[in-house]
This record gives sequence, structure tokens and C-alpha cells, in this order.
Amino acid sequence: MTNLRPAKITKVLPDSIAAEIGFEVGDAIVAINGTRPRDLIDYQFLCADEFLELEVLDTAGKTHQVEIEKDYDDDLGLEFETALFDALIQCNNKCPFCFIDQQPPGKRSSLYLKDDDYRLSFLYGSYLTLTNLPEREWQRIEQMRLSPLFVSVHATEPEVRIRLLKNQRAGQIMEQIRWFQERRLQIHAQVVVCPGINDGEHLERTIKDLASFYTGDVPAVASVAVVPVGLTRFRPQEDELIPVTKEKAQEVISQVRSLAQQFRQQFGSNVVWLADEWYLIAREELPTESEYEEYPQIDNGVGSIRLFLKQFASAAAELLPAKVYPQRKLTWVVGNAVEKAFQPILQRLNSVEGLEVNMYALASDYWGQTISVTGLLTGHDLLLNLKDKDLGDGILLPNVMLKYGELVFLDDVSVEELERQLNTKIFPIAGVTELINTCSTEKIKI
Repeated sequence: MTNLRPAKITKVLPDSIAAEIGFEVGDAIVAINGTRPRDLIDYQFLCADEFLELEVLDTAGKTHQVEIEKDYDDDLGLEFETALFDALIQCNNKCPFCFIDQQPPGKRSSLYLKDDDYRLSFLYGSYLTLTNLPEREWQRIEQMRLSPLFVSVHATEPEVRIRLLKNQRAGQIMEQIRWFQERRLQIHAQVVVCPGINDGEHLERTIKDLASFYTGDVPAVASVAVVPVGLTRFRPQEDELIPVTKEKAQEVISQVRSLAQQFRQQFGSNVVWLADEWYLIAREELPTESEYEEYPQIDNGVGSIRLFLKQFASAAAELLPAKVYPQRKLTWVVGNAVEKAFQPILQRLNSVEGLEVNMYALASDYWGQTISVTGLLTGHDLLLNLKDKDLGDGILLPNVMLKYGELVFLDDVSVEELERQLNTKIFPIAGVTELINTCSTEKIKI
């Protein structure tokens, strides 16, 4: 196996089996019952046994043998530096709409890594194209029942998908989905619509082809998300892509909702959903909450605004006080795409006596966009728009703008640096509970 490294431990959970044994941050697991784990999937599978013999490398470089007896499926309580202990399976496509190719040069190297790794898809729901898997990886998906996976389909017609991915192997997608179907494994599919390439009749064909796999008790295609192409000012000029207009968004909404209605009658489910961005670009009302069913593609921006509004209303009823003291004035930064949708939240927060929340709904100058989702705002955008403004006691910052697990924006600006430049406190916010609690730390119930 190439580049197989010991699994380096970054956290030992308190009161866990690992803490009791004496594992420390910086130790690394080399093997479990004689097998060297390739990734977190292997680790979890191997650790399910009741008797474990671990080969462990400590921080001084000394090897230890550790024997553990535990209940079946008991977790050891370890977290690792990365989910992959061997090399990342990189992307071999050249999609013109790839976000990684639409970034400026000179930023941190991790921003330019093109992952197309089925393991990250299984563990974290990232999307892959299935164009780069050797036979042994297909066998592993089958043997370990790695399902569901999240697949960027974009088009089911071979010539259209090959044109989009710039890869001859891209034309095999229908056979690959049949492979999942034959093994009772599932995928969640996404289609990034590029006007003039895979829209119109091609989009209709793709959605109908994917819905044909929504059969049996384990549908091979569990859901389909339709997403508008996102373009930045850094993209290659010869990419043949055109942005989604208001008129195009309205057309796609009408087309997809019509198909979803047919599927609802046929299958009892919509099967296909539109990302929230379509409605924001079209300036149309978002669908009602009931239309999203179980929110199968929430991480793809399908229903995330509706769910956020619902969660806020529920949490506010329970957690938001009638009054806060001392008085607080805060600045809430969001992408201008959600400005209208989030007005009810803003009004509810400002109904609290002693609390003033001002919303700044920004477009991204950094990416060159006139309509921006919150997750694409950068440190540059905040500095440009908030410099010399009265920001009150600090900024409420949705943490979707930050690199996962780090206080760094997509343009490499750190939260600490931005705090210094804006001379204010920044409160990274994950979800509605943190939003409410940060707004009302000193609670006075009346």
C-alpha cells in the first residue's frame, strides 16, 4: 500500500477506554490485530472486535504492544489528525466549474487539493465522480457495504458528462449506478446545472434516468439535488460557462418542480430537490417545510434555510429571554442571498428588550459575485464592508465561512487578524443555539 502512515492521535476523549489505558496526543496506531488501517473506516471496522492487540508508536518513536478487552462495538475514544492514513484519492477530471480551479493562486496548499475519495464521501458526505476507482476499491465498497455515497452525476448522457468532466471514463455513470443497484447499495446524486450544456432536455433526461433507480425497498438513487453552477472572477476565461440568470433559475424551478410532482404521484416521494440558491436567484418564495421530506440533501443547501428558520423558531421559544441586561449591540454578517429569508429571525432577535442586532448582508467582492451565499464570504469581504462601521459589541460570524475546525477564512485571513483590523470581538456561531446564546448571554426571564 502506498504512503501508509501510522494513524496519529490528536485527541483522547476523557473517561474513555483510551484515556484509562494512558494514550496521549501524538501517539500513533500502526496496526490493529496485525492489520494496518488505511483510514478511519478500517479503524472503526477493526476496533469493533472484543479483543484488540494494538501496535502503538509513542511520541519518542518507541513501539508498544497494547492489549485491550472490551465490549463489542465499544469505541476507544480516540480522534485522529486525518480520516485517511494513506494518500488522498485525487480527482482526475477537469470540470470547468470546479471551485478549486476558480481560486486565486498563492493560498494554503489544502485549498487546491482535489479530493475525489469515496471514503470521505462515506464518512462526511463529500461528493465524488466515480471516475478514478480501480477494481480493488470497488470491491472494498461492496465488501464493507460503504453506503450511501454522494455522487456528482451532472448528466447521465455519456457525451454530455464526458464534455463536463473532460474525462472519457465519465460516460460509464449509468452502468456504475446499476452496479450499486445490483448490490443493494445507495447513492445520493447531485447535478450542477451549467446553462447551455446540461440544462433543458439534458436536465430532464438526467433527472428521469436517476429517478428510474428509485425502486425497491433500497432505492439505488435515494435522492437527487439540483444545484446552480457557481462562478468566480478567478475562473479560466475559456471555460464555456455562463452564470445562472434570474430567468434561467425560474425555468429550472418550473421544470424540476413539475418532475418532482410526477415522482410524488409515482413513488410517494419528490426524489429530486432544488438547492435553496435557485429560489434566491429567481427571487421566488422558498418551498414549504413539508416539501423537503427528511431533508436528504441538507448539506447540499437543499432546505437549509427552511430548516434553520424552523430550528430558530423552536429554540427561540425555549431559550430567548424577554430582556437582556446589560444591553447588547451586535452585528450579524450573512451572504446577501439570505437577506430576505432571514428577516423573521432578525425581527425576533430585535424584539428582545436591551438587544440590538444589525444585519450586514454582503456580496462577495473577493469572488466577484453579486449574489453570495454565506459560506463563500471571506475575510477580505468583511474588512471591505465593515471597516469603520459601528459594530457594537462584536460580530456574529456563521462558522460556515471558516475552514472546518480552524478559525481561518477561505482567503487565508484568520479571525484573529480580522478582529485586530476591525478592532472588535468576533463570535463564530455554529447553529441556532449558539446564535441565541451569544445574543443573550446575560439572561433575565420576565
